[in-house]
Amino acid sequence: MATDHGPPPLLRDLLKRVSRLFYTTLVIVPPNVRHQVGVAYLLARAADTIADTDLIERPRRLEILNRFQAQCANESVAWNELRCIQQAVGPLQTDSAERMLLERLDEVFRLFLECSPEDRRLIRKLMVTITRGMEIDLRVFSGHNTSEVRAFQTVEELDRYTYHVAGCVGEFWTALMCAHRRALASWNVEHMALVGVRFGKGLQLTNILKDVAHDLQRGRCYVPACMLAEEGLKPHDLLDPANLARFRPVMVRLVRLAVEHLDQGWLYTMAIPRYETRLRLSCMWPILSAGESLKLVLKSPDLLHPTVKVKIPRRTVYQMMALTTGTVACGYAGTAYWGYLRKQLV
Repeated sequence: MATDHGPPPLLRDLLKRVSRLFYTTLVIVPPNVRHQVGVAYLLARAADTIADTDLIERPRRLEILNRFQAQCANESVAWNELRCIQQAVGPLQTDSAERMLLERLDEVFRLFLECSPEDRRLIRKLMVTITRGMEIDLRVFSGHNTSEVRAFQTVEELDRYTYHVAGCVGEFWTALMCAHRRALASWNVEHMALVGVRFGKGLQLTNILKDVAHDLQRGRCYVPACMLAEEGLKPHDLLDPANLARFRPVMVRLVRLAVEHLDQGWLYTMAIPRYETRLRLSCMWPILSAGESLKLVLKSPDLLHPTVKVKIPRRTVYQMMALTTGTVACGYAGTAYWGYLRKQLV
């Protein structure tokens, strides 16, 4: 069982080796939910690794992903089946952290089984939903490179996708925090979960805009074809950086949509009592980081260039963390910062 002292040494070791950045961020999460959040992250990262193993053909990846999903969804773990998944995918990983995660996947599942029955139910629901989003990736984007660019056709498809890969995390987070943090006992869980979904969608739209050029190189255009068509563009036109000016009206619309979602995320954050400082900060930081990223997206003259990576300067990240931590997650200071950012975005 998870305790108020945070995750056990095994989980800390796995998280540090898989993603030191995530581990550093996890420290701000209240201690009695770090175990559950850490396990959920490792399972989601393992699923993502399976889905992105290009050396395995897509139909085979879908099969393995579905088998992995079944292990997450079932009450008991079929250890022989889990070892088969590890052997099929683990040796093919070129990234040492991802290879290690697949090699130690059985340990992750043992940590999962240490969670309470209700927390396991929440994690299972999350994993079933998030792996369905990965299935969308594999089924819709059947290409591998720039010669086979595929796109979502409608805004509804994009919205459905952002729910599956990120919005559902807002649902999970809300249910988990309400179950373990007394300060949220008065929350309407169903309503706040819906707000949490908007929060997650805003973060995912930000990632899509940041990574548009990188995703195109893999044959993936998350920008709906219907939006591009309104500007006389087709998905493959985005491969030419010279088309940025024509793409800009679409980009601005998506930035505004992301900001609308993030506004809901800010309302969600401000609904957290101030004395839950860790919980407030764990929500403030992603929103403010997303705002800074969207500002760079709008200003970038090379957004469609495949070698350009939109990344917030480390100095900006430290300033944002220092301001919000130094003011003890003060709503006035944080809201002023978010207001300053959004004025530059909409």
